[in-house]
Amino acid sequence: MFKTAPTVILPAAEDRPVIGTYTTAEQAKKAVGFLAANGFPVERSAIVGHDLRLVETVMGRATAGRAAAAGAATGLWFGLMIGLLMPLFTNSAGSTGAFVLGGIAYGALFGAAFGLVSYLANKGPGFVSQQSVIADRYDVVADAAVADDARNLLIKHNWRT
Repeated sequence: MFKTAPTVILPAAEDRPVIGTYTTAEQAKKAVGFLAANGFPVERSAIVGHDLRLVETVMGRATAGRAAAAGAATGLWFGLMIGLLMPLFTNSAGSTGAFVLGGIAYGALFGAAFGLVSYLANKGPGFVSQQSVIADRYDVVADAAVADDARNLLIKHNWRT
């Protein structure tokens, strides 16, 4: 019979007092890391981003060559994995190196072909981009019972940084 884990009901982040406010996510993570390093029960804290915005960074133009190269790179890794596993499941006297090189070659070839077909079938926006969500500020919050201890630790953290 399976046992279920006990249900833990955490207070909503909005209901917790703010113990520190930071301009970047990295600063907020460092503050929580400082709390953890000093024995604070970080499972009773959270980082809340406010005024979120989506930023899409354009990396370059989408071209058939770029799609084929990305597909070849993906296929190469898949082929390498298959080439390393093949000797385990075959009784042939072939060398492991031949399996690996064959897997890499076929993986890169088929990956490039699939990447190119995918590019041609899905004529998208014509560019490659990366999306990220950024907040204007990041609040570190903690349960009310431990908020004062966390604030005092973060004051020490600000003195050190």
